[in-house]
Amino acid sequence: MAARGVGLLTRLPLRSQRRSRVQRSVSRPLSCPGTVAANFGNEEQPSGGAETGSEDQTLKRRFSEVQKERREQAQRTVLIHCPNNINEKKFLKYLSQHGPINNHFFYESFGLYAVVEFCQKDSVNSLQNGTHTPNQRTEPAIPFKSRFLNLKLKNPSNQIPEQSYAQTNNQSPPSSKKLFELLNYAESVDDQLNTLLKAFQLTEENVRLRHLTCSLIEDIAAAYFPGCVVRPFGSSVNTFGKLGCDLDMFLDLDEVGKLNVHKDVGNFSMEFQVKNVPSERIATQKILSVIGECLDNFGPGCVGVQKILNARCPLVRFSHQASGFQCDLTTNNSIALKSSELLYIYGSLDSRVRALVFTVRCWARAHSLTSSIPGAWITNFSLTVMVIFFLQRRSPPILPTLDSLKSLAGAEDRCILDGNNCTFIRDVYKIKPSRNTETLELLLKEFFEYFGNFAFNKNSINIRQGREQNKPDSSPLYIQNPFETSLNISKNVSQSQLQKFVDLARDSAWILEQEDKAQPSPSSKQPWGLAALLLPPGAVHTLLSKKRKKPVSEKVKSLLASIKSSTADTSKGTRGKRAFSTQA
Repeated sequence: MAARGVGLLTRLPLRSQRRSRVQRSVSRPLSCPGTVAANFGNEEQPSGGAETGSEDQTLKRRFSEVQKERREQAQRTVLIHCPNNINEKKFLKYLSQHGPINNHFFYESFGLYAVVEFCQKDSVNSLQNGTHTPNQRTEPAIPFKSRFLNLKLKNPSNQIPEQSYAQTNNQSPPSSKKLFELLNYAESVDDQLNTLLKAFQLTEENVRLRHLTCSLIEDIAAAYFPGCVVRPFGSSVNTFGKLGCDLDMFLDLDEVGKLNVHKDVGNFSMEFQVKNVPSERIATQKILSVIGECLDNFGPGCVGVQKILNARCPLVRFSHQASGFQCDLTTNNSIALKSSELLYIYGSLDSRVRALVFTVRCWARAHSLTSSIPGAWITNFSLTVMVIFFLQRRSPPILPTLDSLKSLAGAEDRCILDGNNCTFIRDVYKIKPSRNTETLELLLKEFFEYFGNFAFNKNSINIRQGREQNKPDSSPLYIQNPFETSLNISKNVSQSQLQKFVDLARDSAWILEQEDKAQPSPSSKQPWGLAALLLPPGAVHTLLSKKRKKPVSEKVKSLLASIKSSTADTSKGTRGKRAFSTQA
């Protein structure tokens, strides 16, 4: 599709700056030498150019390196509930007596909160040593000490004028109205996809808050299991997470054994006394049951705790009120973390991958193909794998197959988890970039056409080999789990939901195919391109009916004009007009 108006490279920086005043957080990085902030300071910031993601520089780093440094960053950080009229300068001066501050920002979630990262962990200990347990006159308090603190003003009236009050950042995605406005002012469909990505992707501050939340939960679990690690996985770390997505985490007890340095002397060897249980599943259930009780009774800000222990993967679900995250905590889930790393690799290989995944997910949510409630719907993970599979099928391929990534792996990449071969190369620089130069607009249209005509009744999707295979069972949609290859990650999807996906994919391909070369002016309220695909279902049907009535070529128009009456000729002029708006 032709670009509209001013060129993409000249308009994007201006629009990025305008959008940043609304969506980017108010943080104050001070960059202590040698700290994580010095390395990550620009990790999530938009480049202002034609690149599709703000994590492009970070994505060239190894997944394990990023997660290790994020964890260290979180361990130097505290979460503080603040008075609404807090003076930022006095607040920082007060905290600085415990040590230099590397980074901080404020946000709102059931009150005003500050995330403060010190340069050294000793500063956190110093702050905690100077903190006291509240003396409640009406209700007794449980004296639990953590890095989640509460600041009170001794003399609120002594605050200086309002200009010095702390400014907060927005942790939520843009509204539908704002999104349509941003898409309407884009230069092309490619620009629309990049705009959507930048509007919905996790910000630097949101990523910090997610790792800090895991670190706070780790402090609680460590009371029972010293040396354990609580790791985020899924959308929070695989670069495909959007603002507002849930926080998945798992309790990694494997690190506990690694801490033990065996120093056997002579014929003696010492072991801990432990309790034995009949199976690993029962052990998992007991561990999560205890942690769930601890979160419910002692975890500050942890509310709505549910222990879902009989699920295929037992978990504890809760809301972390201070951060605003809905959290799922599991244990013994190393394969899920490996899947997150694989998606991280795929997202780093080509700038078009994340833009396409974000768009397809947003499109699916707009048409109720996905849901936050478990059921027969397609999941975001399934949609992501479908996009990866589609990009493997392009000519030339945009993404390599998992088997080819395995063939490039070295000895240091070898990984076997629960008997499953999870080996693939982890160094992005050793993977040859694709020679494919197709535009995002073409890829989006071809994605809808490909799966709108896919033989779901007999074929399965397999990103390990990157080719269609016969389905091993009668599930309506069969997507092979990349590592646990005997499992179908879309087994929950019903035939009716799959058919709905196929119908909408065909409709969306038609809309993109019929888009005019000359789009409405930026001042127009008429949605076009990606904005038209995100219209509510009723508006989409209206749009399709109008578009399918339009003559598709000048030759057909001339033929119709020669055989129709003058009345028909008059009506023909109105039939080609756009008659829809963003208010639908």
